[in-house]
Amino acid sequence: MPDAPPAPPPVATVEEVVVTAARLPPRPADAAFSVTLIDRARLAQVPRLDEALTEVPGVSLFRRTSSLAANPTTQGISLRAIAPSGAGRTLVLLDGVPLNDPFGGWVIWSQVPPEALEGVQVVRGAGAGPYGAGALTGVIDLAERGAGGSFEISGAQDGGFRAAGAGVVNLGEARLFASAVTDRSDGYVPVRGPRAGAADTPLDLDARAGSVRLDMPVGPASLSLHASAYDEDRGAGLKGARAQASGWSASAALAQQPEDQRLGWRLQAWVRESDFANTSVAVAPDRSSTTPANDQHDTPATGWGVNAAVRRTDATWDWEIGADARFNDGEEREDFRFLAGAFTRDRLAGGRTSVAGVYAEGAWRPRGDWLLTGGARVDRWTTSDGLRIEHDKATGAVTLEEHPADRAGDVVSARLGVRREFNGGYAWRAAAYSGFRPPTLNELHRPFRVGNDITEANAGLEPERLYGVETGLQGGADDWRFTATAFYNRVVDPVTNVTIGVGPGVFPRAGFVPAGGVLRMRENAGAIDAIGLEASVERDIREDWLTLRLAADYTAARVDGGSVAPQLTGLRPAQAPVWTVVGGVDWRPIERLKLAADLRWEGPRYEDDLNSRVLSAALSVDLRADWRLGGRATVWAGVDNLIDANVEVSETADGTEGFGPPRTFRAGLRLGW
Repeated sequence: MPDAPPAPPPVATVEEVVVTAARLPPRPADAAFSVTLIDRARLAQVPRLDEALTEVPGVSLFRRTSSLAANPTTQGISLRAIAPSGAGRTLVLLDGVPLNDPFGGWVIWSQVPPEALEGVQVVRGAGAGPYGAGALTGVIDLAERGAGGSFEISGAQDGGFRAAGAGVVNLGEARLFASAVTDRSDGYVPVRGPRAGAADTPLDLDARAGSVRLDMPVGPASLSLHASAYDEDRGAGLKGARAQASGWSASAALAQQPEDQRLGWRLQAWVRESDFANTSVAVAPDRSSTTPANDQHDTPATGWGVNAAVRRTDATWDWEIGADARFNDGEEREDFRFLAGAFTRDRLAGGRTSVAGVYAEGAWRPRGDWLLTGGARVDRWTTSDGLRIEHDKATGAVTLEEHPADRAGDVVSARLGVRREFNGGYAWRAAAYSGFRPPTLNELHRPFRVGNDITEANAGLEPERLYGVETGLQGGADDWRFTATAFYNRVVDPVTNVTIGVGPGVFPRAGFVPAGGVLRMRENAGAIDAIGLEASVERDIREDWLTLRLAADYTAARVDGGSVAPQLTGLRPAQAPVWTVVGGVDWRPIERLKLAADLRWEGPRYEDDLNSRVLSAALSVDLRADWRLGGRATVWAGVDNLIDANVEVSETADGTEGFGPPRTFRAGLRLGW
C-alpha cells in the first residue's frame, strides 16, 4: 500500500465521488503530509476493516488482537507506534461523520464491512486544520461506495460464518446505497497450554450491521441522507465475562462542488447513539473458576455534531474555511463488589463533553512542481455535569458521591507543509503540525476491571497535545513505487494508566485489589517523545503477473513521567513496539488464478506501564488463493497464521499469557459488479 502518488487522483475518480455523494473533492493540502491509500481491491482481500488498516506500518489497535476477538474497549486505533491507547488517538471518519464511540472513543469495526467502502485514506500526523479534535496521531478517512457492488459469503473452521454485501442502484437522478453484514464465530481460547483452566473460554462473536444512503440532486448541490445500525455480542475469554455493543447513527449532508469561479461548500449534521454492556470476573489462582467482579449493564451515550466548510479552488490557489462542533453525553450504570453470591454496590458515573472550533487552510502552487500549504484552528473544549455516585444495594446508603467541577479550555493548533515534485515522478515533502485529543467520558469517569487488575478513572484529566515534524521522499515508475518518512513527535500530557498499588490490599475509591492484581489510575503522565522512520516499496513484475510489497516502521518512543509519574521516566510506552514489518506477494500464474501471501512481524512490546510484562516478538503468515469462475464470481480459500504461531497478546501480573488465533482455514464465494 504505497503512499499517495505524486500526481493528483485521476479526474474520473474525483467526478465519481462528487456525483454520488455530498462530498467536497480531496484536499490538495494533504499531498504535503504522509498519506496512504487503501483501494477497493485491497479491501476485498480482508473480512474486517481493522485488519486492512493494520497492514499499514505503525497503524495498530491498542492490542494485537483484531476485532474478530478484541473487547470493544481495546478497539481504539492509533497511527504510528508512539503510544497506543484503548480510547484510540486517531480520528476515524466515514464521509465526514466520526465513528469514534461517544462514550469511550474506541471504534466498533464490525459496523463497517470492507465491501461497503470505495477506499480509505490514512493521513499520519496531527490533524489540525479541517480535521480537528481527536486527530492526535492522524486521521483515517473512509469513503462509502459510489457505484457498483459486492457480495461475499464465507466460512471458517472455528465455526465462522460471514455474509456481507453492498451496492448502489440508480433511482432516476437519485442513487441508493445499501450494505449489510453478519459475522459469527465460535472463537478460540486465548489462554492455552499448562496454565489454562476451566475459567478459560472461547472468544466467540455474533455481530451484524447495516447502512443505507440516499444521494439526490438539489439544484446545483447534492444531498446525502445516511442511516446505519450495528449490534454485536462477544465472549471475553473467561467464564462469565461477555461484552455487548449496539448503536445507530444518522446524518444529512448538503454540498456544492467548487467550479471555476464558483465557491464550493458543504454543510453536515449528524447524531450517533451507542450502548455498551460488559461483565468482568475475578480469576482463581489456579484458573479453575471465576467470580463475578462487576456488571456494567448499561452505558447509554449520545454524540451529535455539525460541520460546515467553504472551498475555493483554481489553478494556483485552494483555500477552505470552516467550523465544526461535537457534543457527547453519556453515563455508565454498573453493579460491583460481589460478596456472598450477590453484587452489593451499584455505580452511576458519567457526564458531558464538547469541543467546537473554527479553522482556515490554504494550498498554493506558485509553480507546477511546488506546493505550499498552511492551516490553523482554534478550539474550545468543555467537560461538565460530571458525577460518580455509588450506593450500598441493601440499604440504599451512598458510599461515594463525587461531582467534579466543570472545566473548559482553549487550544490553538496548526499544520504547515511543503512539497516539491521532480522529473520521473519523484517528490520531496516536509511538514510540521500540532493537534490535541480531549479525554473521553470513559477516561474521565469510569473505573474498569480486567481479570484481577483495576484501573481508576480521573475526572481531572487535561487534553493530550502532540507537536511534530517530518520529512519524506516518494517516487517510482509504472512498475515500482517507494516511500520513506522520518518523523519526530512529542505528546504532552498523554493519558496513561499509571500503576499506584499492588494486590492484595484495600485502596481508597478502588476498594479491594486481589492477589495477582494491580491498581492503576489514569493520569496525564508528563510527555512521550518518539523518533521514527517509515518506509515502503512495491514492485510490479510483468504488469500484474507478480507484485512484491514490503513496508517497515521503526519508532523509538520514551516516556518522561515528570512529577506525576517519575517511575515511568526512561521507559517505553505500553503496547508500543519498536519495529513492525509487513510484506506480501501477489502472483497471478494464469489469468483466472491469483495467489497471495502476507506476513507481519512485530518486535516485542510491553503489556504495562512499568515495562515489567513483555509480550514476545510475533510473526504471522497468511496465504490465500482466488479462482475466478468467470463473469462476476470468484471462489477463494485461505489459511490465517499458517505457521500456527503463538502470538502473545496479553499477560497478567502472575505471568499468564493470552494468545491470538491459532491456524485457521477459511473459504468463500465473492460476487462483484
